Amino acid sequence: MANVVVVGAQWGDEGKGKIVDWLSERADVVVRFQGGHNAGHTLVINGEVYKLSLLPSGIVRPGKLSVIGNGVVIDPWALSGEIEKLSGQGVEISRDNLRIAENATLILPLHRELDGIREAAAGAGKIGTTGRGIGPAYEDKVGRRAIRVYDLKNLDTLGAKIERLLTHHNALRRGLGVEEVSAQDLRAQLADVAPKLLPYMDTVWDLLDHERKAGKRILFEGAQGIMLDIDHGTYPFVTSSNTVAGQAANGSGVGPSALSYILGIAKAYTTRVGAGPFPSELHDEIGEKIGERGHEFGTVTGRKRRCGWFDAVMVRQAIKTAGITGIALTKLDVLDGFEEIKVCIGYELDGERIARLPAGQNAQARVTPVFERFEGWQGSTAGARTWNELPAQAVKYVRHIEELIDCPVALLSTSPERDDTVLMRDPFED
Repeated sequence: MANVVVVGAQWGDEGKGKIVDWLSERADVVVRFQGGHNAGHTLVINGEVYKLSLLPSGIVRPGKLSVIGNGVVIDPWALSGEIEKLSGQGVEISRDNLRIAENATLILPLHRELDGIREAAAGAGKIGTTGRGIGPAYEDKVGRRAIRVYDLKNLDTLGAKIERLLTHHNALRRGLGVEEVSAQDLRAQLADVAPKLLPYMDTVWDLLDHERKAGKRILFEGAQGIMLDIDHGTYPFVTSSNTVAGQAANGSGVGPSALSYILGIAKAYTTRVGAGPFPSELHDEIGEKIGERGHEFGTVTGRKRRCGWFDAVMVRQAIKTAGITGIALTKLDVLDGFEEIKVCIGYELDGERIARLPAGQNAQARVTPVFERFEGWQGSTAGARTWNELPAQAVKYVRHIEELIDCPVALLSTSPERDDTVLMRDPFED
């Protein structure tokens, strides 16, 4: 059976939640493999809106197993609140349909505080963090001082780990003029939250190995987008984890041989939240119109997203670095009615034409787009579920995008509703 990895092919917010939910009908297991609750996925099912941050999108489908892998950093309080909210919407969540990796790192209150303090002190050097403690938690993970899910099972033996963690954090807090954290208070916080997480704890790598051997289909769900990858993104305006498809193996413990099909998600235009380079950004009424039509506000932060034309150079680069097999193109309906649509087909940097986004921060800031003009369409694509329902010019646009990014479009999303999707290639059967 094919296993599918879903990753964002832009700067996040591409509509991964809907696509993962749509694909989860064909999957048995849905795995979240990186990031934290800085990610936001909005699902619209029969008019009901579900907003997810940590829980895999498959959680809203009965009979599916949702898994939070070791590559995710987990805020236990945020996760508990998310479970409670979804339960209030009628979604049943128990050990039967949710498991959490025992070796996943925890986000603690001190991480959230440090994130906010440092961003506030950065002034003009802000990178647009969500302030949810994601970065500091990953720092502790690689610094080998993190508290992990399994540690909640052995609170009485955590003294040395807490001391090591606070030796680092209290030194930072003293330097920033902030009150230190006491070991007793931290231990009390962990004791309070332990019963909310431990019922879901499991050895995820072993669980997924058994599921694979049983012939189950596994869907790996990424967060953010490839251009926010800590290595391959627009550094330093990136997230704190690897968002490329290869992280699906590392962040869940299955090994790269388990990854069969890589589906990249891209909007029919481009958006970005927060600071950082954005070559195809629009600063006019057209950009405002796209934002209004697309309801471009962050699921988690509520921040207004910056909007621009489709950037074929950036998406092509994301496809290469993540090994993407096919693209799911979302929000095509937002472009309905435009007389003219532009597509970024190249960049100019210091007078030279280039076909990639450079790695240097200053060079990225100096890049200017080279646009190609494309005739728009006056018919509606909204709600289309077959290729034949699309206006001819919209079909031409999609086909031209395929040529520019050197990758086939496997799925086309025409509204936030789950079933308003045109399927060209089924990733589970490809």
